[in-house]
Amino acid sequence: MSRKRRIGVFFVFSALLAGAVAYVLWQRYAGFADQPVAGIEAGETLLVERGDSFLQVLRKLRAAGVRDGHDLEWQLLARQTGAAGKLQVGEYALRPGATPRTLLVAMRDGRIISYRFTIVEGWNIRELRAALARATPLRQETTQLDDAALMKALGHEGQHPEGRFLPETYQYNRGDSDLKLLKRAHDAMAGALDQAWSARAADTPLKNKDEALVLASIVEKETGIASERPQIAGVFSRRLKQGMLLQTDPTVIYGMGSSYAGNIRRRDLTTDTPYNTYTRTGLPPTPIAMPGVDALRAATNPAPGDALFFVAVGDGSGRHVFSRTLGEHQAAVREYVQRYRQRQAAPVSSQ
Repeated sequence: MSRKRRIGVFFVFSALLAGAVAYVLWQRYAGFADQPVAGIEAGETLLVERGDSFLQVLRKLRAAGVRDGHDLEWQLLARQTGAAGKLQVGEYALRPGATPRTLLVAMRDGRIISYRFTIVEGWNIRELRAALARATPLRQETTQLDDAALMKALGHEGQHPEGRFLPETYQYNRGDSDLKLLKRAHDAMAGALDQAWSARAADTPLKNKDEALVLASIVEKETGIASERPQIAGVFSRRLKQGMLLQTDPTVIYGMGSSYAGNIRRRDLTTDTPYNTYTRTGLPPTPIAMPGVDALRAATNPAPGDALFFVAVGDGSGRHVFSRTLGEHQAAVREYVQRYRQRQAAPVSSQ
């Protein structure tokens, strides 16, 4: 074989060998990229912080238990997926079965973990703040602030906090603060109140949005069934128009504060406070709870009718009986008391 031919054979062999090596390396790389990584346990998370380099994030992955792949393979995959230099700050779930590719794409696209906090319709400010203090991993910034300082921090100095935060579920991320969440809830309530007030009934006895918020909070606390909100709002609106006492127990309870022990006594109804609607006409000075959107709509657009009284049916359903006259109402109250006593006397069935 001539020297020239031997050189040609050598180059062909070298090219084939290089191709084979490249194929093996590609197969290994492809297998690494799309095979579930070992070492991840359920519940593990990864926190990408501002200023983290890709190698720092990779070290965090290693610390979380990920052992698959060389650093070079991770870097090549990051370039291929477009994740290099584009990892988004936040907390990410490391789920068993995840592949290196899905992990990097999630961090590239910012698919961070979201948490939820729900403000419940009818909560008062004390209940809301207590729930916020228990929420994790929400960063706590308001626990040392009293209500006045809290409202100042929110940019609403001098405003009473009761009723000012819209009940709904709010999503937040690790690193967000309770103050940020409350700001969103306050803005949401302001928007919902504006919308309800702009669509108010022409004959409403309410003078302004603040009064609408107060009435909505009473409706929220008096309602056992959502569909009855407009009817209950109608009763209170007619009482306001006629100058009648509202005589609603939730306002009395709110005025009692921490002294309320689960029941209202006769002396509680006659003890005057700014919130006792048995002793004072008109609305109380502030809301008594956080009303939802439906209560706001009911307060500004109550159902028509002529009922001036209502009382619970007493069958455990949460429904009410609505009456036009005091005599009808007193009869309904007697029926309620009878049903209540029957339910209390009924034997408790064992399971």
